[in-house]
Amino acid sequence: MATRKIFAGARLRALRTQHRLTQGELAARLDISASYVNQIESNQRPLTASVMLALADRFNLDLSSLMTDGSDRLLAGLREALADPVFGEGVPNLQELKTVAANAPDVARALLALYETYRKTNERLASVDAELTRNPQAGLQTSYEEVRDFFHYADNYIDPLDRAAEALAEELGIFAADRLNRLIAYCGEAHDLRVVLTAPSQPDLIKNYDRSTRTLAINGRLEPSTQFFQIATHLAVAEQATLLDHLLDAASFKTAEARSVARMGLANYFAGALQMPYGAYLKAAEAHRYDIEELAHLFGASLEQVAHRLSSMQRPREKGVPFFFARVDAAGTITKRHSATALQFARFGGACPLWNVHRAFEAHGQIIRQLAETPDGNRYLSLAWSSEKRSGGYNGITRRYAYALGCEISHANRLVYGSDVDPVRARFDPIGISCRICERRACPQRSVPPLAAEISIDGDHRAIVPYQIG
Repeated sequence: MATRKIFAGARLRALRTQHRLTQGELAARLDISASYVNQIESNQRPLTASVMLALADRFNLDLSSLMTDGSDRLLAGLREALADPVFGEGVPNLQELKTVAANAPDVARALLALYETYRKTNERLASVDAELTRNPQAGLQTSYEEVRDFFHYADNYIDPLDRAAEALAEELGIFAADRLNRLIAYCGEAHDLRVVLTAPSQPDLIKNYDRSTRTLAINGRLEPSTQFFQIATHLAVAEQATLLDHLLDAASFKTAEARSVARMGLANYFAGALQMPYGAYLKAAEAHRYDIEELAHLFGASLEQVAHRLSSMQRPREKGVPFFFARVDAAGTITKRHSATALQFARFGGACPLWNVHRAFEAHGQIIRQLAETPDGNRYLSLAWSSEKRSGGYNGITRRYAYALGCEISHANRLVYGSDVDPVRARFDPIGISCRICERRACPQRSVPPLAAEISIDGDHRAIVPYQIG
């Protein structure tokens, strides 16, 4: 088998810039020539084993970070955006897009941000939304989308926050049967914070903090796992304020609104890491072969919490199986998405209707499995299930979601769900990112034609899809 060449020009250039080194100074530290550094940074030459070891030694780098190619996400985003007819026929070919994603990732991200701005502007104009038109402060990229991209490009792993939560979990002895009571007691002892479980005044109210009495009221109808999580999010803001500010400053969000959304997201991240501490969680996941129901039982968490946490197990030198995770509402909208795999979720439009996450609503209470292949040839094991979240009694609010958790088929034998999978003989369902950019011509579930292809209609012939592509 041929050894994969590692091209890491953008990473090496970023490392040199971070340490304020010239190419000559970096070359001296690595004991190579300046021209060699220039060739590596321009991706004319790959990293050799000796250079990688020198980087790890001189700069305390994790070698896996050099070998992980994050350009796949940018490439998928570029292809999706450039499929828009606004770009006409002058769209760069696939090889050119790969070059941009690998050699100039900042340019790629800037182009995606520009397209997002264009798309949002057009949507606002098309809907003639008077309120947004009159409001000059309205952002063209929503705060939630900006924060979602922040976590997406961080591989959904925030190292200092994760380690802080793990240290606190060890201090609390978090695996005791009375873990919720221990957390409540710690809040009182360490922060003079009174936590009460109570019947809320509104059925959809999860928590309420009274600053004057330093009392945090948690909805007593919630599952204990959710109560623990919500208390932990409040604790994150109180105990990790300095660290949160540092992370938010480094992210340089465009608006105060996005910063507030990100603070909430980071607090949620801390809560999940406290509930399922990295080292113990990874050990249990490997021991139980990533059985999400077993992990939910062991850590007193919901399946959603367990799956979300699995998607963040990307600590350098201690990585778990790289998963993708998504939550989809009943309308098919992806409301959460994280991916440590090459699989990319649709940023502009609906998800592929052939993906098993849509069938999960029909199989409530079951975990269903799908073997899937994307147009790029990558194959995945995808799990899906659904849940209902109720607030109040008969007249209360019911929210319904479906969830997807999956990994590349090369990792399937590490999962209890993939023990019987033969990657060579198994049948894989063809799925895509979204219909608007999917390259598959013969798909009976296609909802719209691909933006980058012409269609033709034969009046004498009619199939399920009433047009032919190309």
